[in-house]
Amino acid sequence: MKKGRAQTMTHDYKRHGTTTLFAALNVLDGTVIGQCQQRHTHAEWLKFLRQIDRETPKGKTLHLIADNYATHKHAAVQAWLAKHPRFHMHFTPTSASWLNMVERFFRDITTERLRRGVFTSMGELEAAIKAYVAHHNTSPKPFIWTKSARDILQKVIRANSRLSGKQNGTLH
Repeated sequence: MKKGRAQTMTHDYKRHGTTTLFAALNVLDGTVIGQCQQRHTHAEWLKFLRQIDRETPKGKTLHLIADNYATHKHAAVQAWLAKHPRFHMHFTPTSASWLNMVERFFRDITTERLRRGVFTSMGELEAAIKAYVAHHNTSPKPFIWTKSARDILQKVIRANSRLSGKQNGTLH
């Protein structure tokens, strides 16, 4: 889930709005299910969960990785998930969104399509996002980690240690 912004950096810049892109990445084949919404509340999240339910094979167990945003844990969402046991939610720790592979897709759509784009309406922005997702799905590629989980986690531990040391150093 990410907000795509239609913007340019000129003296006559005018923001035509933002949209929230909900995206589900199939880690096995790299395809993406995407949906633009005006807001990011539990109601929109439920709409997206229903879309995932419709667009994925019924016999498949689905593991969704999301951040700890309250929307994803709302009581109405929990009730829906209880009625749909093939959905299993997993939440990334705070400041660890990079563990969620869909974040890489958000980076790609931002750098390849949105950052330098000029969109004169919300409809134009959403059409660009939908076109990008459709184009991506014509030849998707799964993301493959090039480091082992152990190497990645050791790097995170080192980075957190250095960051904690620097933060504690400013307190003295």
